[in-house]
Amino acid sequence: MLLHFTKMHGTGNDFVVLDLISQRYKLHERDVRRLADRHFGIGCDQVLVVEAPRDPTVDFRYRIFNANGEEVEQCGNGARCFARFVREKKLTNKKVISVETGAGVLELRVKNHSDVEVNMGLPEFEPARIPLQADSRQPSYSLTAGGQALEIGALAMGNPHAVLRVDDTQAAPVETLGPLIEGHEAFPRRVNAGFMQVLDEHTIRLRVFERGVGETLACGSGACAAVVYGITRGWLEETVTVELPGGKLSISWAGEGQPVLMTGPTEMVFEGKIKI
Repeated sequence: MLLHFTKMHGTGNDFVVLDLISQRYKLHERDVRRLADRHFGIGCDQVLVVEAPRDPTVDFRYRIFNANGEEVEQCGNGARCFARFVREKKLTNKKVISVETGAGVLELRVKNHSDVEVNMGLPEFEPARIPLQADSRQPSYSLTAGGQALEIGALAMGNPHAVLRVDDTQAAPVETLGPLIEGHEAFPRRVNAGFMQVLDEHTIRLRVFERGVGETLACGSGACAAVVYGITRGWLEETVTVELPGGKLSISWAGEGQPVLMTGPTEMVFEGKIKI
């Protein structure tokens, strides 16, 4: 069949978005890999799927598939694109949109034509819920990867994140150390690896090696995890600008028991049909 799609990005983190409410198709892992292939398909970091909700109290079901075909729990940049997509396609006219995800319900607030704020929910620090193999929650954890002793922060933002503070993100060994952290035995479901440079108490630079994708131009949940870790360590204040290779995000967190708020832009790139 011919499948209609929209190509979008949020700060360079790019997506193929599929409306599976107006068109009916059961997406398979092989389909995701083909759509995401940058040589033989459309090309993207993740495929985002819009479905009717299973919970009648929310507006939509939001599903995320990494380029390797694996379904994952959360994608913050994708959530912003999702909000713009469902409004542009007239699936809703709401400015506050609730969506069910593998990580729970997200609230998306459309600020203007392109900017969307996402309530990313509460960060999770308990090792068993990240998941991380550790006896108890700690401010940071020791990890050995590639023969190096590392001090990392670990938390979940709907999906698992490890954050490593570095002096310079440009010089950080993301290509070599990223996959070693991602597949480390301490993380039974693997992990997204963030490399964070603190510029001042309100600004960081960040590169992220995403689980099942590789390094991307931006990672919304990774930006949230880095800011939360920086705040818990006393390096950062409540509202932080995160400079990613693909652009900037604003992240706010008022502390334990409070949700993380992420605001950033979205872009519609092109639309088309693909035979699948």
